[in-house]
Amino acid sequence: MTDQSITTGHVGLNVTDLDRSLDFYRQALDIEVIGRSDVDGRRYGFLGRDDLLMITLWQQSGAPFAADRAGLHHLSFQVADVPALNEVERRLRGLGADIRDDNGVPGELAAAGQLFCYDPDGIRLEVYAVQRPPRPATATGDGPPCGFF
Repeated sequence: MTDQSITTGHVGLNVTDLDRSLDFYRQALDIEVIGRSDVDGRRYGFLGRDDLLMITLWQQSGAPFAADRAGLHHLSFQVADVPALNEVERRLRGLGADIRDDNGVPGELAAAGQLFCYDPDGIRLEVYAVQRPPRPATATGDGPPCGFF
């Protein structure tokens, strides 16, 4: 019998400006550019940590992400705990990211162990803590906290 376990690998995103997106993801997630190419106008970059590929960015879009089309709903990243989430939030705010409180929890976004924002091309991102606060606040409204936008 073969091994039936499947895990998510890296994600590939189309972007409008490779340099801007590489810089955003590198700073926001504290990951490294582990490769890139500009050969023959075909621009792309690889981001990750410890030689583990996490994100491939392809500069081949002429317009920002369109949320009203079938496809990606959001891209999610996991951190170890709320202090790590707070650090990501600090970096995102430093980059001018529009942090969203989609979880129905007033006040500190990390109170629910997750936050939402958009990358420079309008791709919706979620960052969440595996180790949640002792008593996470309950989301309000219909559907999951990351639901409709």
